[in-house]
Amino acid sequence: MNTHDSDISHPVTLHNHVFRGANRLRVALVGQHNSGKSTIFHAVASTSYRTGKLAGTHKPYAECPVQIGVDEIHLVDLPDLQSLRNLSGDDLEALKYLLWGDARPLVSRHERSEPPVPFSRPDVLVYVIDASALQQSLELALELPELGLPVVVALNMMDEAHRKGVEIDIEGLAEKLGVPVIPTVALKGHGLTELFNKVLNCARKRSCPLPQSPNPHIMEWASKMQHNVDLPEIQNAFAMPKNQLTMHLLEADSYFMHELESHFPDALAKVKALQNEALEELPRALSEEVEADRHHRAACLFESVAKLMHKPKVSWEERLDMLFLHPSWGLVGSLTVFAAVLFMVFEVSTTLDAMSAARLADMVSSWQPDTAAGVVGRAVIDGLIGLVGIVVPYMLPLLLMLVALEESGIMHRIAFVVDRFFHAIGLHGKVAVPFLLGLGCNVPGIAATKGLTSGRDRVVSSLLITFVPCSARSAIVLALGAKYLGVMGVFLLFALSLLVIAILGRLLSHRYPEISPGIIQEIPSYAWPKWRPLLHSTWNRSSDILTIVTPLLVGGSVILALLQYFGADAWINTALAPITYWMLGLPVVLGVPILFGVLRKELSLVMIYQALGTFEVGLAMDWIQITTFLVFLLFYIPCISTFAVMLKVIGRKEALFSIALSIGVALITAVVVRLSLSGIENLL
Repeated sequence: MNTHDSDISHPVTLHNHVFRGANRLRVALVGQHNSGKSTIFHAVASTSYRTGKLAGTHKPYAECPVQIGVDEIHLVDLPDLQSLRNLSGDDLEALKYLLWGDARPLVSRHERSEPPVPFSRPDVLVYVIDASALQQSLELALELPELGLPVVVALNMMDEAHRKGVEIDIEGLAEKLGVPVIPTVALKGHGLTELFNKVLNCARKRSCPLPQSPNPHIMEWASKMQHNVDLPEIQNAFAMPKNQLTMHLLEADSYFMHELESHFPDALAKVKALQNEALEELPRALSEEVEADRHHRAACLFESVAKLMHKPKVSWEERLDMLFLHPSWGLVGSLTVFAAVLFMVFEVSTTLDAMSAARLADMVSSWQPDTAAGVVGRAVIDGLIGLVGIVVPYMLPLLLMLVALEESGIMHRIAFVVDRFFHAIGLHGKVAVPFLLGLGCNVPGIAATKGLTSGRDRVVSSLLITFVPCSARSAIVLALGAKYLGVMGVFLLFALSLLVIAILGRLLSHRYPEISPGIIQEIPSYAWPKWRPLLHSTWNRSSDILTIVTPLLVGGSVILALLQYFGADAWINTALAPITYWMLGLPVVLGVPILFGVLRKELSLVMIYQALGTFEVGLAMDWIQITTFLVFLLFYIPCISTFAVMLKVIGRKEALFSIALSIGVALITAVVVRLSLSGIENLL
């Protein structure tokens, strides 16, 4: 094989070893949160790529082929990875992929779950680092060589580091880490060609970096530990570099300790004996010593390759931060952003609704079938028109705006500003991001609470997120409220939602009185949303409309139509009349639509049209009834998918409590609003 370095200045360089077809190279992007690895992936990915989740987890990955000259690679974007040590749950599956790919070593074959991914272990790792936050990324950089794979470091966001006055010695960092370091600015495409050419060169040379040696006093204990586990049967069973297994055992990694206990109890006894011996000789536990040593080496490395210089002139990004992160004006800026979002969605939605659902409704309004087959056909059409009326004018514009705020970095700044609000209701400001995600859909919002370190915060925030108006509920509020209550009515409904969340937060803080630890929040750099990732993220959050909601909408519409046709809906409506008619003052026929709203909130609006026999709700309900219905819909039982994710995140007991809480809050709030508005109307 030709081993000389390729000249990257030529468009195509031929090698004796070409990566194509079955010989295609597999490259994995790894990195910590907000390092920009997904930005690199999207910058080079094809228009169609495969996505999935690590087996048994909610951690997503993406994979696609990439052409680099005459070579081809399989590029894998892995979930965020903070460290290789003491991982558990979803994070552990990412480490298993890096160690074993789609294979199962002997120590792992007893596990019931499938391998993390259905493809092989990577041939090369690209570790993406945020150059503006270099120090906290260096510990993982010291760990990755233990995997025995070629590593290339992508020092990303170099422009942000420059703006912060951070100057990095690229060559010095590469020399000390023993791996190539390529500066990149992924958002602008800078350095990506050099990065992937370096990946190919490392693969051709088959050069793997030597693991970074700890300090001598740690090396002494590492040698003793390796002696205890340096047995052929242990090495074959774990199928991983012996140096890495040694370091995991030095730090008493729970997964590897458990597997060693299950398969080699005699070896575990020696490992524990060594740990006890170290505890007597060292000032603290051996695992803490190893962790402290790695932290010290990373800090020394940072000090040797990075320095703070005089900052350049104030940029527009810094000026925006002066607004969004200001103690007083930050809240004003955040509220202005959301007011602008609602106003833009309101203006756009009115136009889109008139161009789409309204015209379709007019086209079919004259068809009034009197046979069962005709009723089913009309119900299917009504369900599809209802789907168009929710998704096109309301849901998609709202989701697009929320994703744009996320991609731009504004969402994280809003989360930072509202930290004080969450402290007031007994939560840490870090829960703001799940809450803001809940504006798009409660499901990813609740799932995001799994990243919270406090179990108490996880439960309370999950319970409260169910009262955050997701895009489905917001779409109904915009569809009915904007048409019959006006802009101020819509604003007051959302303000009521915020007030209810604040009150419930205070009440729940008494039910869960534990004190949560403080957390320092990280704020990413500003970034202009790019259309491909923006549209992709929007599609990911709304794609279940086609796969899940469409059958529910159409099926629910058909069921309601048949119930009406055969007169069975009257029984259900009569049974629910104490709630719908007596308590809420709504038309009796709305019992079935409200009941079916448990499946998906979108069903309620479509089935209201079906139950009332018209798309003009204002002809059958007055403004107080519409307001009461919307208030009840905002707060009552979460949809089935939300309940399902709550079962996984907070357990059955708390999930069932959430249902009882939702019903109680929805009824009480709706009744109070109805009586208040009726009293005001009588006075006027």
